[in-house]
Amino acid sequence: MNQNGTFMQKLFPILTNKEIDKKTEMMAGLTTFLTMAYIIAVNPSILSETGMPAGALVTSTCLGAAIGCFLMAILANMPFALASGMGLNAYFAYTVVIGMGVSWHIALTAVFVEGIIFIILSLFKVREAVVNAIPKNLKIAVSGGIGLFIA
Repeated sequence: MNQNGTFMQKLFPILTNKEIDKKTEMMAGLTTFLTMAYIIAVNPSILSETGMPAGALVTSTCLGAAIGCFLMAILANMPFALASGMGLNAYFAYTVVIGMGVSWHIALTAVFVEGIIFIILSLFKVREAVVNAIPKNLKIAVSGGIGLFIA
């Protein structure tokens, strides 16, 4: 290895840590994938009820999760896996599109606009100010409540 390190070590600085057990890391990655793999079937199943094409939903679910995970690894250097959230997808499909009768095209446009607004709020530190305004005890309670709900 040269003094500047390999391309993979530059891309993933954790690889320079001599205490990393590659077998453990591979098992952790495989476990995470298997834990999240249900989304490949469930997400398209829910969203296809709105009239969206199921094949495109499978592809976009996989691509979205893969891109999110790679960006988290490369840009943030964090071992977090990202994928679609089932609660929001169910709300989108069953409440907004099916329940309220909004076409999926319009509802998806609203989600896009909401994403742009969220990015703007993040750039101007508004999101951070809101999060910092929430008391620590409430943050802990919400985390515990979500954990109990999942359990």
